[in-house]
Amino acid sequence: MSKHDFTESEFEQRRTRAREAIAAAGLDWMLLFHPVSIRWLTGSDAKSYQEFQCLFVSAKPGPINVLTRTGERNEFRDDAYVDEIYTWGGGEPDDPIEALEQVARWMGIPGSRIGIEVPAYYLHPYHYVRVKQLFGESSITEATNLIHDLTLVKSETELKYIREASRIGDIAMHWFVSDLAVGRTELQLAGEVYYALLTHGSGLAASPINLVTGERSCFSHGAPTDRRLCHGDFGNIEYGATFKRYTSTIGRQFCLGQPTAQMLELDQLVRRAADVCMQEIRAGVPAVVPHEAAKRVIAEAGLNNARVHLTGYGLAPGSPPSWAEPVQMFGNNPYTLQAGMVITVEPPAYLADDRLGARLIDNVLVTETGCELLSTFSRELIVVD
Repeated sequence: MSKHDFTESEFEQRRTRAREAIAAAGLDWMLLFHPVSIRWLTGSDAKSYQEFQCLFVSAKPGPINVLTRTGERNEFRDDAYVDEIYTWGGGEPDDPIEALEQVARWMGIPGSRIGIEVPAYYLHPYHYVRVKQLFGESSITEATNLIHDLTLVKSETELKYIREASRIGDIAMHWFVSDLAVGRTELQLAGEVYYALLTHGSGLAASPINLVTGERSCFSHGAPTDRRLCHGDFGNIEYGATFKRYTSTIGRQFCLGQPTAQMLELDQLVRRAADVCMQEIRAGVPAVVPHEAAKRVIAEAGLNNARVHLTGYGLAPGSPPSWAEPVQMFGNNPYTLQAGMVITVEPPAYLADDRLGARLIDNVLVTETGCELLSTFSRELIVVD
């Protein structure tokens, strides 16, 4: 993503919404560490999330400034919509929290009511502790999803990018099927998928490809290996395609040779569960409702224990290692679906003792009256004789 991917007007609308949310939460400032929040407000696609970074956003109109490592200064200058760039580090080790303290004092932040994000992966516990010590625990409010929640409903431009990512993902799946054959290794097939993605306009996805075959097909998130495919193998592939960082995911089941009755039954079961799930998706529905519908289908087949993870989740313009949003179709999730959200649908069934597993993955756009399936690739079991 870049500031050039959206109009200045769209960024200003986002900033206005952010300031209103900060004020409504009774805060004076938000310190943002999550790359999705920073990207949404500035367009930055820098890899500064690998180290300490902070975007300073006030509840009042004014500049939005960033603290990042020196190595990212040029990228922020050219590609990010920020007012001032402060940096730490460079050719020698440096302490980013000391830099944070200095910048915060210049901006008059100490002594005010401060909200901070505490995102998984992107804020080191050591830095988190020192940030709280710097400003004083009584001044700090953890508001991890305050800005992130504003990003859940996608704009028309964002949806255009997601649709393009979905189109590229479908192309890569066609390439995968054309190369699927006995004797090929999982890694060779993964290479073909990546080649198809990158040559058709996808960027690098936030999470790596999952590809499992044969006795490994009971792994729910297995990376490809040098295992060679054999006749009779059952398998699963899952990957993400991205366009300007906006992600589309897809997962399909396949078999080399005619599937056994159990393989067919497992594939049909997760497809029925996904269908029932999608029938419940519409604006205004609690996110747990589609999950419970899919769960019932799998439980009625006597395989409730085979559901090893959630039924689906919101898709973000991800940064490694994740593209997930806090909306989850899972027990006790507090979110309600809204028109314009993009959600994965992927109810699983994995049988450890039988060394088999199945999961279809599709993305849907939530609408007022239902949902729109974004992928056009067939959801049928892929059978290669």
